[in-house]
Amino acid sequence: MSGRKEEKKAVALRYDGVSAPKVTARGFEGLADEIIQLAKDAGVLVHEDPELANFLAKLEVGDEIPREVYVIIAELIAFATWLNLKA
Repeated sequence: MSGRKEEKKAVALRYDGVSAPKVTARGFEGLADEIIQLAKDAGVLVHEDPELANFLAKLEVGDEIPREVYVIIAELIAFATWLNLKA
């Protein structure tokens, strides 16, 4: 173990219900903190998963998510929808 601290990452996704979710923002370190805070302020679900963040952070803004993560993203969208319906 190198003891090196992992770089903080944040990726925002948008799903229009028609095509695959797309990356709408991504950032590292301070920008990641801003993305997370904006999401929280807007009442958007913030999910912390370093492995998923590492995978999604390789995408560019505007890219659709790859098939490899459809299931996990679909589960997160379903959970966020359920939370909104309960509120």
